[in-house]
Amino acid sequence: MAAPVVDAEYLKEIEKARRDLRALISSKNCAPIMLRLAWHDAGTYDVNTKTGGPNGSIRCEEEYSHGSNAGLKIAIDLCETVKAKHPKITYADLYQLAGVVAVEVTGGPTIDFVPGRKDSTVCPREGRLPDAKKGSQHLRDIFYRMGLTDKDIVALSGGHTLGRAHSERSGFDGPWTKEPLKFDNSYFVELLKGETEGLLKLPTDKTLLEDPVFRKYVELYAKDEDTFFKDYAESHKKLSELGFTPPKSISASKSDVKSCTVLAQSAFGVAVAAAVVVLSYVYEISKKGK
Repeated sequence: MAAPVVDAEYLKEIEKARRDLRALISSKNCAPIMLRLAWHDAGTYDVNTKTGGPNGSIRCEEEYSHGSNAGLKIAIDLCETVKAKHPKITYADLYQLAGVVAVEVTGGPTIDFVPGRKDSTVCPREGRLPDAKKGSQHLRDIFYRMGLTDKDIVALSGGHTLGRAHSERSGFDGPWTKEPLKFDNSYFVELLKGETEGLLKLPTDKTLLEDPVFRKYVELYAKDEDTFFKDYAESHKKLSELGFTPPKSISASKSDVKSCTVLAQSAFGVAVAAAVVVLSYVYEISKKGK
């Protein structure tokens, strides 16, 4: 399918959809499943074959029927209410925007969102997403295939601060944190505490402690939420743009805005300097007059 034309009208629709998603996610308390939808649509990307990724294909029954996507039809149907109001927006953009909004409305970091993804109905084969029952080598195999890093693995795992596992979907049950509708660094804090009654720790969670490279990020994020938020925002953006090249028009617009800001700052600096010179001159004249 063709990529959307990201003009002023499209950007306006994106902002309207963002507002609708905020209202929907807040009223339905569905941030966790919206984040999962965005993650699972993007997380199928293969950097070697350039297939999969955030292209909206998860809306197809062939893909949402995969075992790892159990329950995500709920999120897909919720997004349809927004899509109906903004038909110009691609599913690929809509799902990734929903993930960004889900993080933000629950107290998480602001994530830079660039629209322009094109839709696809070509579904990747099953098995490209992480298996919660496996260890560190499996995580690296999955994330490296996407083109992501060890830091991305741990930062994105912090998304488990939202939501809970459901036994009918994954075979596991329970939340990872005490406030599953609040995005913070408590996933890492709880991970370092060890087993806590009522809270879940998957094998893929525990391996973050067992692997020395992963563990250093866990310890860092547990003690420094600001660093976690910064790294999470960067990793989430990378995930949401796997295989996606932002339209040049948007890059140019951002560059123009930056240039205008620099020029404005320079002009302000010149004006201040001129004012200082004038005031100095007035002061000297005043002194001579006395």
